[in-house]
Amino acid sequence: MIAITLPDGSVKQFESETTPMGVAHSISEGFARNVISASFNGKTIETSTPLSTDGELVLYTWRDKKGKEAFWHSSAHILAQALEDLYPNIKLTIGPAIENGFYYDIDLVDNTISEKDLTTIENKMLEIARGKHTFSIRESSKTDALGYYKKLGNQYKVELIENLEEGTITFCDHDNFTDLCRGGHIPHTGMVKAIKLMSIAGAYWRGDENNKQLTRIYGVSFPKQKELKEYLALLEEAKKRDHRKLGKELELFTFSKKVGQGLPLWLPKGAALRERLENFLKKAQTKAGYEMVVSPHIGHKELYVTSGHYEKYGADSFQPIKTPNEGEEFLLKPMNCPHHCEIYNSKPWSYKDLPKRFAEFGTVYRYEQSGELHGLTRVRGFTQDDAHIFCTPDQLDQEFKNVIDLVLYVFGSLGFENFTAQVSLRDPDNPEKYIGSNENWDKAEKAILNATIEKGLDYVIEKGEAAFYGPKLDFMVKDALGRSWQLGTIQVDYNLPERFELEYKGSDNEHHRPVMIHRAPFGSMERFIAILLEHTGGNFPLWLMPEQVSILTLSEKYEKYAEKVLNVLENNEIRALVDNRSETIGKKIREAEMNKIPYMLILGDQEEVENSVSVRKHSEGDLGSMTAEAFSSLLNDEININKKEFIV
Repeated sequence: MIAITLPDGSVKQFESETTPMGVAHSISEGFARNVISASFNGKTIETSTPLSTDGELVLYTWRDKKGKEAFWHSSAHILAQALEDLYPNIKLTIGPAIENGFYYDIDLVDNTISEKDLTTIENKMLEIARGKHTFSIRESSKTDALGYYKKLGNQYKVELIENLEEGTITFCDHDNFTDLCRGGHIPHTGMVKAIKLMSIAGAYWRGDENNKQLTRIYGVSFPKQKELKEYLALLEEAKKRDHRKLGKELELFTFSKKVGQGLPLWLPKGAALRERLENFLKKAQTKAGYEMVVSPHIGHKELYVTSGHYEKYGADSFQPIKTPNEGEEFLLKPMNCPHHCEIYNSKPWSYKDLPKRFAEFGTVYRYEQSGELHGLTRVRGFTQDDAHIFCTPDQLDQEFKNVIDLVLYVFGSLGFENFTAQVSLRDPDNPEKYIGSNENWDKAEKAILNATIEKGLDYVIEKGEAAFYGPKLDFMVKDALGRSWQLGTIQVDYNLPERFELEYKGSDNEHHRPVMIHRAPFGSMERFIAILLEHTGGNFPLWLMPEQVSILTLSEKYEKYAEKVLNVLENNEIRALVDNRSETIGKKIREAEMNKIPYMLILGDQEEVENSVSVRKHSEGDLGSMTAEAFSSLLNDEININKKEFIV
């Protein structure tokens, strides 16, 4: 008998060689029908893999991330089989699951595939899926595996196998198809009920532009046709909300080839939006005891050597800036934290002075690859709402929880209500990725976990996602379309204080190292605004809108009355503009709606006589007539409901 521990902590006894699917059946037949993948002692296995030792078993369904990975990886195998059936002399390379679906890279040899062929390939895939062919894994010797693919003339698989160790090579079989594969599949092809091939792209073998360019086919699949329809509808809505499209329509930002890729230019409306976001956070930070600092856009190379950033990012960063002095090199600032360490080092501190909280909206620069640039979400120059807290170890817990409160205030004011906290820890199997002692890492990871638990956050633990200098708490926010984004981060760091020899004099009159907290509630202004744009569809919270009210006159003769109404609004700190153009009122309303102006005030004879305004709300329509003063009160009440004061 073997003892199998399930995720809820329960332990069940089974006969040796029991499979994960057998365990699933022992729980319930209904549950077993939904199980599509499994892991044993942390290793992905098949649902048909015999279990011969005690261990921890996790069974995955479609609802689980690992379940989707197995589903989409299996779908990639079905795609590969369909392609081989339709184009017999192609050469297969790799076909992994990705965040939303899967792809397969193929060498077409002398074949061609275009977008119009995708429906034919989809139909072939569905035909294969309906066969309910079982996925099975078998081991192979290196010699046999090499011989198989050399006979087929597939140099790509040969190259992959040559880099594998003996005893680690496995093939996956289903129907009459076989492929080199590590494993992790659904029980049979019949679970795939709906397929959509999304696009065709070029991709260099192993991501190296010196290698041959292959054809990459992207797809997505689902266990129900209904889910595919919902997914495609979601994609259509996402297109409408694309921040690049909305940013252009709302005149927030632009890009210029002459300025350079990944370097956004903020237009007047976008710059005003950024300024309001900055002022919003600055006000809360001031209440929380932060002090604003400013650091230069470049720094001496040695600064980043000391911090460790050069070692970790130097090769992939902008090249050093050489000065007329021989051997002197500067770098565009990739991080604000080394600069803030030197600000701390500018004078001696006592324990009585701590914590010190230095905040900066500091622009940093990183050379992202051209293919990875995407609107505002991936750029080469971006502004971090950065702050660094230097505190004693005894202050760490409270300071960390205070930062959590600040992040939650930001999210609440901007309509991000659905989020999960992700505790990002080091990868225990790759210690070379990190700097600092195990002792410091243990203390930092414990501090984050304790604060997260005490604040009652819904959290998950992700190993391997820590920064190179310390663990972190990332906030994974779901937007209006259900997509997950990383926004806001808090990091505990014992290492940079050591590297920069930061000190304070303790109550014992001895010198001690402070603990450093890195935090950025927005993350970066660019990425935050992009996500906020897509989350709201451009309908920002009223307090943040560049233009809150459009005053629409029925004709030019009401221009003076419009100016009077505008003065009332401006005296009540409401941002408004007057549209006096000789256009029809219908056209003016349509344009205001397209520009997502929250409120429209229509002025004509009746309004001027009654000293009133006729109010329309964006997407809702007529709200009736009232005085400009009453309307101002209505708007400010709405603003105050959404934008609460930060309480320390």
